[in-house]
Amino acid sequence: MIALNSPVKPNLKKLTKLLEQVNEKGWYTNFGPLHKELTEKLEDYLGVKNLLLTNNGTSALQVASHAIGSHSILATPFSFVATVSAFKWQKDELAFADIDKHSLNLSPEAVKLAYRKGCKADTLVATHVYGNPCDVEALDELSEKNNFQIIYDAAHAFGIKLGNNSVLNHGDASTLSFHATKIFHTVEGGAIVFKDRTNFEKAEEIINFGIRPGRGVVDVGINAKLNEYQAAVGLVNLEEIDNILYHRTELFHQYREGLKDIVELPLWHPEANTNGAYMPILLESKDQMIALEKGLAKSGIQSRHYFEPSLDKIFVDSHNYGTKNSVSASERILCLPMHAHLNIGDVKHVTNIIYDIL
Repeated sequence: MIALNSPVKPNLKKLTKLLEQVNEKGWYTNFGPLHKELTEKLEDYLGVKNLLLTNNGTSALQVASHAIGSHSILATPFSFVATVSAFKWQKDELAFADIDKHSLNLSPEAVKLAYRKGCKADTLVATHVYGNPCDVEALDELSEKNNFQIIYDAAHAFGIKLGNNSVLNHGDASTLSFHATKIFHTVEGGAIVFKDRTNFEKAEEIINFGIRPGRGVVDVGINAKLNEYQAAVGLVNLEEIDNILYHRTELFHQYREGLKDIVELPLWHPEANTNGAYMPILLESKDQMIALEKGLAKSGIQSRHYFEPSLDKIFVDSHNYGTKNSVSASERILCLPMHAHLNIGDVKHVTNIIYDIL
């Protein structure tokens, strides 16, 4: 069987040494030394400032929204459910705008239309879908005209740059997921990158029950801290990240070269690099997608209809400014096997099977 995903396994010898250090110190959580080290190394590696580690990517979204003062959200309908459920959970007002049918990212034109129709959302939530950057310049321009903030769900965008600048530096906040299925992981975990230091400091209080050391409780907060064991996993995995990114990128380009004349491929941002986070393809119809999914399964190849359904079909009580492209894409999308343990031979085999089926 060729698995859809296979998490990176941390080097146990290196991990054990770090865990022994944690045990010797007896400092297991609450912003310990490994937490600090991982924060600094990630800021350096990713080319960002004001990075705050969290216990998962969903908490990262919620904490980011509280830190920047969000109350009403205009979101993409084409993303993993947590991108939206994180805000519904805390009773934020929610509305949807459509995606661009080529990039599958939130469409600036659809956002513009929503505000023309009276949208009052104070925050835009856009996902860099599959690691493909949004049109950040157009969205930044709209945020200035319509006075809204931007949170980018960058769970798929580890290591992605626009030119020489990290995509994480765009928006008022960008959130990451370090779940085991991601390119870089801490088993469970996440992070937020803030534009402003003031919001970072507020978020640092929020994830620690609203406590500011030396001052006591200064805000309403929760517990969203990353512990030292998870930080240890992150430090070990970070040592291998260059090799992982290089390998996954090679697989990604091999897939796209082999499939470019067979299926539709999302249009990648022309100024961005790639990280091989996912390998999405678009089929001509829902029926063709289902037929391919079944055909791959018969050949021992896992795939996933990911993301479906369009999130406006789940959160039906939210305002909808039109999601035609999202509904269409969610019915035709299929993600192919992509992980660090895959090899070029596997990719060629999957590509050949797809060619035979279609």
